[in-house]
Amino acid sequence: MSRYTKAKNKLARREGEDLGLKTPGSKAHASLLRRMKIPPGQHGQKRSRKVSDYGKQLREKQKVRRIYGIIEQQFKRYYQEASKFHGVTGEALLAYLEQRLDNVIYRLGFAPTRAAARQLVRHGHIKVNDRRIDIPSYQVKLNDVVRLRDQALKVPLVLKQLGEKQSAPAWLTVKGNAGKIISRPKRADIIEPIDEQLIVEYYSR
Repeated sequence: MSRYTKAKNKLARREGEDLGLKTPGSKAHASLLRRMKIPPGQHGQKRSRKVSDYGKQLREKQKVRRIYGIIEQQFKRYYQEASKFHGVTGEALLAYLEQRLDNVIYRLGFAPTRAAARQLVRHGHIKVNDRRIDIPSYQVKLNDVVRLRDQALKVPLVLKQLGEKQSAPAWLTVKGNAGKIISRPKRADIIEPIDEQLIVEYYSR
């Protein structure tokens, strides 16, 4: 599966927001915060132009893609699935993204970023209902139990995360190195500043 391997700070600076791509408190994160309002590129400081409605829709779609760390084809598939859902399409889209296994590991506080959570999954450190799962896009379901394997407890980054006080969203419960899905994610559970209606408008053109 393809993934973005270049400078992640540039992605956040392009959107003008902290997308949670760098570990909070790290030097890289501090550097990002200092330069957040300067777009990447040689003439970043000089850029100032009115953004069209299409441009706003595109930027919102790109921002959400980057927050969750997925490629365009995959993101479009999530939208197509969400559009078949009996309910609000934008909210269904965000629920699909939230129920990705890598995002669940991040939300449970087992990793400082979604990228770190994705690495834990890929390296086989995660079990779902006592079955090892190494697919970051795996969709968790109601009553699934997600657990760190014993070998993951030897990873310094994981130990550091478990030693910090974490608060999981209302649709998850966490105890020690395990968490459980107790409900479907709701719109109010997502704290990132996302305008999902702009994404719906983008794909509805």
